Amino acid sequence: MNSTSKSLSLETPPAREPKLFSDPAKAVAYLEELYDEACSFLTDKFSAVAEGVQPESRYRAFYPEIRVETTSYATMDSRLSFGHVAKPGTYSTTITRPDLFRNYLRQQIKQIVRNHGVEVLIGPSKTPMPIHFAVAYNEEITVPQEGALSYPLRDVFDVPDLSTTHDDIVNGFDYLHTDGSHALAPFTAQRIDYSLARLSHYTATDASHFQNHVLFTNYQFYVSEFEAYARAMLADPASGYTSFVSTGNVEIFDADAEIPASAKMPQMPTYHLKRADGSGITLVNIGVGPSNAKTATDHIAVLRPHAWIMVGHCAGLRNSQRLGDFVLAHAYLREDHVLDDDLPVWVPIPALAEIQTSLEDAVEEVTELEGYDLKRIMRTGTVATIDNRNWELRDQSGPVQRLSQSRAIALDMESATIAANGFRFRVPYGTLLCVSDKPLHGELKLPGMASDFYKSQVSRHLKIGIRAMEILREMPIERIHSRKLRSFEETAFL
Repeated sequence: MNSTSKSLSLETPPAREPKLFSDPAKAVAYLEELYDEACSFLTDKFSAVAEGVQPESRYRAFYPEIRVETTSYATMDSRLSFGHVAKPGTYSTTITRPDLFRNYLRQQIKQIVRNHGVEVLIGPSKTPMPIHFAVAYNEEITVPQEGALSYPLRDVFDVPDLSTTHDDIVNGFDYLHTDGSHALAPFTAQRIDYSLARLSHYTATDASHFQNHVLFTNYQFYVSEFEAYARAMLADPASGYTSFVSTGNVEIFDADAEIPASAKMPQMPTYHLKRADGSGITLVNIGVGPSNAKTATDHIAVLRPHAWIMVGHCAGLRNSQRLGDFVLAHAYLREDHVLDDDLPVWVPIPALAEIQTSLEDAVEEVTELEGYDLKRIMRTGTVATIDNRNWELRDQSGPVQRLSQSRAIALDMESATIAANGFRFRVPYGTLLCVSDKPLHGELKLPGMASDFYKSQVSRHLKIGIRAMEILREMPIERIHSRKLRSFEETAFL
């Protein structure tokens, strides 16, 4: 085919009128209707031309959008960190996968309608939907690489556009869309679609399985512990958990069901202990390093989890610590560098009271220690995160001096990255680490050096993280999402 996009007429789905809604459920139902129509249109057209039908038109469909207009400042409940706009104006956001985000969207729309006394306008946006994302959830269709078809794909369909796939909203100040409207939500539809595709690739599980409470770890041992806990919960009808999902989207509902071994493990194996309302727990083994930590949190952030917590291994920096001691981070020394361009190192990453107290309460409950006795096994202080796994092999005078000046008590390669991205994406975050070596005191991470105390503590560590998430689950969402994470000109949607 020698035609170019300029010689093709443009064909779109039948025009749909925007509608005003005050009922969140009806608003989301219309979003789903518009989204499904757009996907169906593009899927049908692509299926036809993929079978050899010569395209005579350029095919385009649009994401649906939510639009809100306010003409006055509203008196807000100052306890709330979301659900209201900062000033009068027009606010909008494009929407993808409204089926996946149904509960989230209903909640956010409800807050806007209630707090501002306005209706939301639902209709097609002016942002084209890329063909890759339109057919992404149809297992029978695969978009081939550029050049595999008899015509240039981008001549006939829209493809992903980096100009609408970015973090300018969460990184910026008073971001404006191209039509002049303010941002209503932290991510555009294309940015979300991009991350949903990446999540499937990196974790080998579908985004629909992710739960509202996410644990990150850097040690494979926690996976087997998580599966054992999940099976115990499935065996208990009163637990509230409904299923367990392993890599490859293998889902079991019975405690004794077999899980076949994966032929090929993904980069970040992920597991989900599910509840019917999405309030279960997801465990992500991100492996080692700040790059993996950033990649995982960059994409999980679009799912708008209620909290994420790092429960991994670290180097203890104080001689008074033992292998197996716990470290509850209340500050971070950021030397990971992967977020320097998005969140300058001079930005403080505050500890969040709700997360901190939940973790401390969980430690007390699982270890059966409290008060002054708890100090025997847990220290609260600064955690340093670096990007050099073998930092011990360098001249130690510089690093050790900085660690001492910062009052750091532990060092790892992921925690500050996860906390900083939580701060950047407005996802409540926390860190509880387990000391696995003490390099400054001659106890390197070598085979055979783990004590019985260390082994027993590791087995309890994940249970503490799970218990902390269960404590957080009982809190109202308005309490968990701290105002510490909100900037001057903030999106109304979480």
